[in-house]
Amino acid sequence: MKQIALYGKGGIGKSTTSANLSAALSGRELSVLQIGCDPKRDSTRMLMQGRFIPTVMDLVRVRGETAISLSDIVFTGYNGIRCVEAGGPEPGVGCAGRGIIATFQILEKFGALKGDVIVYDVLGDVVCGGFAMPMREGYAQEIYLVTSGELMSLYAANNICKAIQRLSSRVKSKCRLAGVICNAKDQPREEELVTAFARRVNSSMVQYIPRDHIVQEAEMNRQTVIEYRPDSVQAGHYRSLAQRIMENNRLTIPTPLEIDELESLAREFF
Repeated sequence: MKQIALYGKGGIGKSTTSANLSAALSGRELSVLQIGCDPKRDSTRMLMQGRFIPTVMDLVRVRGETAISLSDIVFTGYNGIRCVEAGGPEPGVGCAGRGIIATFQILEKFGALKGDVIVYDVLGDVVCGGFAMPMREGYAQEIYLVTSGELMSLYAANNICKAIQRLSSRVKSKCRLAGVICNAKDQPREEELVTAFARRVNSSMVQYIPRDHIVQEAEMNRQTVIEYRPDSVQAGHYRSLAQRIMENNRLTIPTPLEIDELESLAREFF
């Protein structure tokens, strides 16, 4: 079983990338489970024809943990992909990371953490204890950074590298950096910059995904690009990403940059 996690700054297109990746993996006749680890609970929406599925945390609040069944939290979406949303606390109350911890405990109790591939879609602006839990507790073993060439996106990716480096020394943790995915924002020399960043943090860029209006068009139709326009060039990029992830065996301990090094690197490409 391959367990991968996509981490990245909020708004970078991480959930779009995760959903299209899962859709592409399912096209390879693989059993896929996608777990949304973000309080926005929109990770699996395009796999569910635009539906926001109930979150684990909402059900725990309403029913209590002991009254939840597996069918209450695991939903079957596009092409048989199993979908779960961890959710989070009420706005302004509690720690969002607790939703991830509770979700994994419940899924483990039911023996539901299985399949050919598990895709964890995790918020990466702040790698607090809860959001780092997939890495810290040995669930997510291959970490992919979703970033663009924008400085703050690279800053968030670099912070995640620091977390991977720190957690890699723990006995229970098996996490390693598997690569960088560039979800482009049409910045000057963006592909070159992200490639250089990946190399500097002791990794490589596994896929460059150009900006394309078809992504928004597909989401307006409540579908992934893979489902909406399977023959499109953009769908080909997502299928290429799926193939490269399945073939990838280069897992590293990252070497994160200092902030002045990161800024200096970015200036070289602007």
